[in-house]
Amino acid sequence: MMQVRDEAAPTLDAAGTPSFDARGRRMALRFVLLVGILSFFADFTYEGSRSILGPYLLALGASATIVGIVTGFGELLGYGLRLVSGRWADATGRFWPITILGYVVQMAAVPALARTQTWQQAAVLIILERVGKAIRNPPRDVMLSHAAKQVGGYGIAFGIHEALDQFGAMFGPLLVAFVLARQGSFHEAFAVLAVPALINLAFVATARLLYPRPQDLEAKQPEMSGERLPKVFWLYLAGAALVAAGFADYPLVAYHFGKTHSVPGEWVAVFYAVAMAVSGTSSLVFGRLYDRFGFPVLVALTFAAAAFAPLVFLGGFWTALAGSAIWGMGMGVHESIIPAAVAPMVPAQHRASAFGIFTAGYGVFWFLGSVAIGALYDVSLSATIAFCVIAQLAAIPVFLAVGRQTTHLPP
Repeated sequence: MMQVRDEAAPTLDAAGTPSFDARGRRMALRFVLLVGILSFFADFTYEGSRSILGPYLLALGASATIVGIVTGFGELLGYGLRLVSGRWADATGRFWPITILGYVVQMAAVPALARTQTWQQAAVLIILERVGKAIRNPPRDVMLSHAAKQVGGYGIAFGIHEALDQFGAMFGPLLVAFVLARQGSFHEAFAVLAVPALINLAFVATARLLYPRPQDLEAKQPEMSGERLPKVFWLYLAGAALVAAGFADYPLVAYHFGKTHSVPGEWVAVFYAVAMAVSGTSSLVFGRLYDRFGFPVLVALTFAAAAFAPLVFLGGFWTALAGSAIWGMGMGVHESIIPAAVAPMVPAQHRASAFGIFTAGYGVFWFLGSVAIGALYDVSLSATIAFCVIAQLAAIPVFLAVGRQTTHLPP
């Protein structure tokens, strides 16, 4: 079993700043890449299924409101339960066991969709998959954050991870589209996703064996004075909640494509694959820019991402494709830059709890927004678009205020 502590431990330069040797940097980078690879296969699995959940629920007789409630409630638990798993991880220090449990639950739920016959049965597994993600994300993100300093900053560490993660989210929908294009059923598409699910679990086990203590990749951080979680953290959460409320779930977008026939059925999963490719690339590029320029990057991307709603809901084939790409860019920001900004705001010993609290609040507003968007869609498409755009743009002044208060924090 590889031991990390001695090889990765930093020395101090003349100014007393941690300085990592080349071997420590290589080990940290390998850990980030390994976590990225296992996430590649995780997203291959569950994003492959999520690319067709809208049309699948429609085929089972669900309404737009039901789709909004099911996917929104899944996101509510998927984010809200991170409050529990984050505190559990901080209290016990058992980051790997909790992470492994989450991956097992999540990877089992997706292929099981192949056995469902009603929207109620599918809804249970859709929600269970989100629960698995809730269990594993806070401890995994904390372990990833321990390697961030050595690979260049929180933005690039989370960006590398998210790029691999989202490229998996691109190939999963492409595989599903291939199955459907060959006249396969939804059930067959869900069944083939058992293969990447098993590969994911193999890489999770490998990462656990090679890096039993990822915290040894990071120098001991000085204690932050004052509040356990500072006021700027809560202000940042308020801005992120507005973004979450106005960001429509792809299953509802796909539902719209299927209902209006603006996008042929066999192209819906391809559009999702394009969105994931843009998301992965954006995570890598904008993560690096965030490390250099800070919150102005997040502000600009939030403004740009608000354009997805009119494009996907009003456009024809090509306009909807452009809107899906912008939706993917927004998702990349949600999954990389937004959590990366949390890590330097809080003391290291409370990082898992902070990730859990942050994503719990984020998930509550994602759920409320999803329900509102689904209900508005059944009544008025214009109101749906207005809600999405206004909620996201409202986050911009909040992010500007956070940026002014965090200029002193380390990148």
